[in-house]
Amino acid sequence: MGKNLTSRAEDYSKWYNELVVKSDLAENSGVRGCMVIKPYGYAIWEKMQAQLDKMFKETGHENAYFPLFIPKSYLSKEASHVEGFAKECAVVTHYRLKNAEDGSGIVVDEDAKLEEELIVRPTSETIIWDTYRKWIQSYRDLPLKINQWANVVRWEMRTRLFLRTAEFLWQEGHTAHATREEAVEEAEQMMHVYAEFVEDYMGVPVIKGTKTESERFAGAEETYCIEALMQDGKALQAGTSHFLGQNFAKAFDVKFANKEGQQEYVWATSWGVSTRLMGALVMTHSDDNGLVLPPKLAPIQVVIVPIYKGLDQLDAISEKVEPLVKELRAKGISVKYDNRDTHKPGFKFNEYELKGVPVRLAIGQRDLENGTYEVARRDTLQKESVNASEIVAKVETLLEDIQRNIYQKAFDYRAEHITQVDSYEEFKKVIEEKGGFVSAHWDGTAETEDKIKEETKATIRCIPLKAEVEEGTCIVTGKPSTQRVLFAKAY
Repeated sequence: MGKNLTSRAEDYSKWYNELVVKSDLAENSGVRGCMVIKPYGYAIWEKMQAQLDKMFKETGHENAYFPLFIPKSYLSKEASHVEGFAKECAVVTHYRLKNAEDGSGIVVDEDAKLEEELIVRPTSETIIWDTYRKWIQSYRDLPLKINQWANVVRWEMRTRLFLRTAEFLWQEGHTAHATREEAVEEAEQMMHVYAEFVEDYMGVPVIKGTKTESERFAGAEETYCIEALMQDGKALQAGTSHFLGQNFAKAFDVKFANKEGQQEYVWATSWGVSTRLMGALVMTHSDDNGLVLPPKLAPIQVVIVPIYKGLDQLDAISEKVEPLVKELRAKGISVKYDNRDTHKPGFKFNEYELKGVPVRLAIGQRDLENGTYEVARRDTLQKESVNASEIVAKVETLLEDIQRNIYQKAFDYRAEHITQVDSYEEFKKVIEEKGGFVSAHWDGTAETEDKIKEETKATIRCIPLKAEVEEGTCIVTGKPSTQRVLFAKAY
């Protein structure tokens, strides 16, 4: 199969869009702004979901499910929350259709107007906190740590597969605590859980930090984030965790009796990652030949391709390969033996390279006679011949090495693209010509933040958690600053 991918250097955005479609991850649907996640793409998401779910449960969280629809009045209870999402909400106004009297088709039944409009959830804080009012009465009911795997709708006008779609899949955690300290600890913990997953499983290095006030989640007192850097020098927010204070507890009257019997409002957090992580996975590691997938998340970790003439040779190869497939699977390695007779080996090599399968084994008549396999690794495209007796150990080593190697490559790229600047002119030059993260002093005001965004399209991605205290002056206003923040253009 011919890849015919636009190169990254030629047009990075076009390369990404083509790769997502041609590698069978996803495609645009008949609904404007919404996508179809194809089986190969969904298999990656399932692996992400399974690992994250395990990590959530290990930190004491349970799964539940809440309604897709939210009464409009709920959204208006927390002022900054509704303001943050109002422009993205899809609204249900009627509950029935009917045939048009003139026979022209189906129309909305005007007599079936809802008494109160329903919002298709853009996020579930409001419906969940209305529910928590019934679940929480006493300090014995706390902490309450719930996660939901769901779809949400945010009516985006400019969409791109995985990165920004009107409907997307995600998880959203919502917790309630007796004290401020517990809630802050929870929000920070989940940021670290996300960072561990993204780095250890996706192979994507991230920077942990907090958002500025203007970039915080609507209704949050603090937003913690992990920021990643894509190969085109743009940042991507990979996950967020929010300390909500008592804002939602007060809006929905969620109180508990403390140990002294006094009524207090609970303290809250929420946190989430979405199928946007799929976009990060593609953009961080892939190359002009196709996907490069981390072995820990690849649906197929090893593919075996027979090279043969006639059914006799195929039967002999299959007899040799069958016990190897069983042995690899017994070690938890996902293997595909592609013995289709409808496609030639060259087509298959191209297909699995495009789909980012980490390790490819090929075996032909000569390999059968010599007791060898040809082994190709996707990340470096290197090939070697390996004795059949050593192949299982070789595959195990390769999978670990590829996982480590793609992380290191991404880490090195990011290290080369964090630039420290001390003047606005230098800032604008780096943003425009080099890209990546720019570390600079900022005076802490929204006005300066807005000015920089308007003039350069760069935003403050985060205030790094491990940023050193450093006396300096804002690159725009010259006002005093005590630490640098990270700017970048972003998805």
